[in-house]
Amino acid sequence: MERADLSNLAVFATVAEHLSFRRAGRVLGISPSAVSHAIRGLEERLHVPLLARTTRSVALTTAGERLLEGLGPAFSGIDMALEAVAALRDRPVGPLRLTVPRSAAQLVLTPYVAPFSAAFPDVVLDVDINDRFVDLVSSGFDAGIRIGESLERDMVVTPLGPPLRFAAVAAPSYFVNHKVPHSPSELSGHRCIRRRQPSGNFYHWEFDREGASLEVEVDGPLIFNDDQLVLEAALAGAGLALLFEGHVAPYIEAGRLVRVLEAWCEPFPGFFLYYPSRRLMRPPLRAFIDFVRGNVLCGASR
Repeated sequence: MERADLSNLAVFATVAEHLSFRRAGRVLGISPSAVSHAIRGLEERLHVPLLARTTRSVALTTAGERLLEGLGPAFSGIDMALEAVAALRDRPVGPLRLTVPRSAAQLVLTPYVAPFSAAFPDVVLDVDINDRFVDLVSSGFDAGIRIGESLERDMVVTPLGPPLRFAAVAAPSYFVNHKVPHSPSELSGHRCIRRRQPSGNFYHWEFDREGASLEVEVDGPLIFNDDQLVLEAALAGAGLALLFEGHVAPYIEAGRLVRVLEAWCEPFPGFFLYYPSRRLMRPPLRAFIDFVRGNVLCGASR
């Protein structure tokens, strides 16, 4: 590749982003005629049109779309290389975007936020609370937090917090008219508060005891897609709920909830910080990973 090609590719990417020679010129600090000259030179070099032009609009050709797709990772690599050099300064700077389910934000992320912000004041921590799975790269996120069993295999993971444990609970008033279940098989006769997952499916309650695993499709009059609403309904005596132990422990201790099937709720690997495997990592993400590894908050989910 000739040196001029790299410059022309940068011009092409800017035109493709703005679909305007004039706006691309303003961004690059060059004249529209210089933009046109660069695009023409690139098209002559490749022997294929990259942009379809009219007096009113600019659009990518099929060849232009394919070239732009290939340039994305290349320019991203250049940006990360420049940021890696910038990391040689005293402190990482810039945004750090995380996608986090609400339960993980409440149980494991919150204790890290203030200490991390104090340690790295030039990093802008941007947390998107979202229970749905999103593609990190295409959605512009640096990393995410999820339970380990739900992560894709090509992700790099770092433990975040201790193991998790479920707790099956109900208000004392619920057991005035309902028997206490002693095994998951007895849940069929109970009014259970169900949880709808982001996919639209109902969550099947999962239990483990001494190597035996059970998955129970419960039934009941209430359905929510938010753990806080499930908790409030359980506190009001509406039925049995299955929630993370960390969410309900204070209410159990206060006597507002009664725990059942405890022997069937064994600990399991908890939340993980996950991110794509990259040869060059943005400095804010590297700082956050190192911070998490060096400050494991073992009581975060209790």
